[in-house]
Order: sequence, then C-alpha cells, then structure tokens
Amino acid sequence: QVQFVESGGGDVQAGGSLRLSCAASGSTRSISISGWYRQAPGKQRELVATITSRGVQNYADSVKGRFTISRDHAKNTWFLEMNNLKPEDTAVYHCNVPTGRGTLAWYAWGQGTQVTVSS
Repeated sequence: QVQFVESGGGDVQAGGSLRLSCAASGSTRSISISGWYRQAPGKQRELVATITSRGVQNYADSVKGRFTISRDHAKNTWFLEMNNLKPEDTAVYHCNVPTGRGTLAWYAWGQGTQVTVSS
C-alpha cells in the first residue's frame, strides 16, 4: 500500500501561481508513474498530469503549458507547479498512481489540497 499527503494549496487570484507537493509513503518502490488529479464540486475527477520514472510527462489539455509535474525519487515526493491559474482550476487536488484506465488510481485517496482561484 501507498499513502499520500498533499499540501501547498490555497487561495489565489487568477494569473497567480501555486506549487503543490505530494509526499508518498509505504510501498513506493513499485511506483513507476505518478499522477496529479483534481475534482471540482459537481464534476468528475480529472487526471491533470503524470510523470514516469524516466521523466516522461503528460498533461491534460486544460493545463498544458501552465502546469508542470516533477518528482524527487529519492524523497518519494512529487510536485505540481501551477502558473497562470484560472478560476476553472478551482478544485481539490490529489496525487496517486494512475492505473492507465481513465481516472482510476491504484491506492486510496489522501485528503487532498484545496486550490481556489478567484477572478
């Protein structure tokens, strides 16, 4: 099992930036791909960014060019740098390990970190 603790969220104005952190613990050796998800009220969960153990990144179209995912393998921590934030980025952000099937993830969800962007 792997457990996650997300941090770094907050309230920002449109155009602002935030850096989210995810601390993973437990059976982290098996993690070959890391992901950031988000879920806004009344909406389905969205997989916004992934990074493989080799550093290959992928992004949802909605965040491409604005968000950057990175990972510190030694510390089992990954990050989401979010720039030029928009009100539609408002959501609870979670990290997890994607299964490769849509928005499904392998492990239980952490508490997440709230990001609120005001216009």
